[in-house]
Amino acid sequence: MSLNGTPRGERLHIAVFGRRNAGKSSVINALGGQETSIVSPVSGTTTDPVYQPMELLPVGPVVLIDTAGLDDVGDLGQQRIHQTMRILNKTDLALLVVDAGNGAGEFEQELLRTISARGIPVVAVLNKIDLLHVQGDETGVGAAVVHAEAVLGCKPVPISAAAGNGIGELKTAITAALPREDDKFRIVGDLLNPGDLAVLVVPIDKAAPKGRLILPQQQTIRDIMECDAVAVVTKEQELGHTLATLGRKPKVVITDSQAFLKVQADTPKDVWLTSFSILFARYKGDLPRLVRGVRALSRLNDGDRVLIAEACTHHRQSDDIATVKIPRWLREITGRRLQIEHAAGSDFPEGLGQYSLIIHCGACILNRKAMLHRIEEASAAGVPIVNYGVFIAYVHGVFPRAIEMFPSAMLAWEDELRFG
Repeated sequence: MSLNGTPRGERLHIAVFGRRNAGKSSVINALGGQETSIVSPVSGTTTDPVYQPMELLPVGPVVLIDTAGLDDVGDLGQQRIHQTMRILNKTDLALLVVDAGNGAGEFEQELLRTISARGIPVVAVLNKIDLLHVQGDETGVGAAVVHAEAVLGCKPVPISAAAGNGIGELKTAITAALPREDDKFRIVGDLLNPGDLAVLVVPIDKAAPKGRLILPQQQTIRDIMECDAVAVVTKEQELGHTLATLGRKPKVVITDSQAFLKVQADTPKDVWLTSFSILFARYKGDLPRLVRGVRALSRLNDGDRVLIAEACTHHRQSDDIATVKIPRWLREITGRRLQIEHAAGSDFPEGLGQYSLIIHCGACILNRKAMLHRIEEASAAGVPIVNYGVFIAYVHGVFPRAIEMFPSAMLAWEDELRFG
């Protein structure tokens, strides 16, 4: 992937919900200006969520998610509904599509309440208005809009996805409803000033395709460049020489977590030191809560179950971090006989409360909404959660130096030591 590409985890996720045959797939196609979702007059054509990355002007890079109708029937239909509702865990904005011919009712009312209760902004869409036109008379459309607003409590955007009418107005409504970008963390750019030096320690990752950096490294370099700071990339064995030849101290050294020990030894004490994974714990999740979670390591007992969770699946190397290194470090630091289990994919396993600790990957492919949901799931089950970077810094004795540049994380750690 190029530095200019926008990975799915960095795109706003806009999901389309509604009854079967309300025209959800047609809305996706009309917004994107291309036939990406299958459209059919047969109810229930869309069975599984369909993800479509695209540029949605004036919003920018997004993922549009087409979902199955939430009025599906039968055992298979119930499974599809369950799968559709799980999409809310990663949704930044929901489009509630209503068939103008059928109008909004209790079904749409309840769906709107469910989505809004999750804190997700919603844009109501009244689709198929072309079917209400009678010889150019607009009164049918106006009445349908008034009725839908009375039922839903918000004014819908009237459109005809098939004819392409009202799509500009829908894009405007989407732009107005999206969360403000000002509230979003940068990866590291908010901590740097123009001209600051950031040294990135990047071991060659065997799991990355030849000639490429892994995704968090690419994204961090891009973020540094966008704030007009300077990124210097080196390998761990070259760090000492790199620092000696720069001519001035960097503001921060960012390392792959697995090189922490070597990098800490070569980094001056008055230079910030952290890892890509810790940066992503803050960027994608809740760093103070993940910092608190690391204290659970000292409370583990023989027989306790620990879940190592990864958001993606990938080819396992002989020294794989999830299945080889982290289990070894866990046993070394705790001295306990633990039951270590693994999960990969978009969902946690059932029965989360059976675990005493969750160790989660850096979540580079998840969006922030999805990672925060995972943290909330763990919290609701009463299970401490920590991410790879925080865990590795702790087991290698690089704590709390690795989080000292983040005041809220340091406060959480100090509180945990005092009261935990």
